[in-house]
Amino acid sequence: MSEGKENILAQINSNTKLGDLRKIAKDIKKDHKLAMELWSTKEYLPRLLAILIMDKKLLSQEVLNKLDQDMQTHPFDERNYLMDWLMANQLSKDKKTIAMMESWESSPSALQRRVFWYYQARLRWTGQTPPDNTEDLLSNMEANITTEEPEVQWAMNFTAGWIGVYDESYRARCINLGEKTGLYRGQMVSKGCTPDYLPEFITIEVNKRKNK
Repeated sequence: MSEGKENILAQINSNTKLGDLRKIAKDIKKDHKLAMELWSTKEYLPRLLAILIMDKKLLSQEVLNKLDQDMQTHPFDERNYLMDWLMANQLSKDKKTIAMMESWESSPSALQRRVFWYYQARLRWTGQTPPDNTEDLLSNMEANITTEEPEVQWAMNFTAGWIGVYDESYRARCINLGEKTGLYRGQMVSKGCTPDYLPEFITIEVNKRKNK
């Protein structure tokens, strides 16, 4: 174990929060070698930190396939969060990795398909101009959402939600998708959170924006 890795791991314990990891990463800046050493621990928090200090220019499809494979050893929620964290902190920040994400709609990897959809949702909820692919996305969702893996299904549904919020011309179609599939109907959520059931999600989020 390198001294750098040892020092970093000494700063991480079960009480470490995501904000703490960001502070550690800010001090390290970019260090791909150290990132791979932290990744090799197979532990969740060190892997989240590793993602923050990776060099995105070294994230080829081959490297991402290996990271994806490694994530499969984590429980369901952890592996989804690792992939989402990788998307938000690395893959969405470089044209080359964005192009890779956009090619993952039919990837054999469920995590990569999840990222394809989650990125499409993110473009819409962050107010960026989404690509002119809404019709194709909705057609895909209508045909495939009910048979997708749960982690991909959630991201597809999330994308439909944000399309329905921001694109009035598709709103009724997105609400109908939720009614037809029944996905997340009756879901209980914490106070202040929006249910994933599309008719509720879209109505609540649209009203929030009207009342601003």
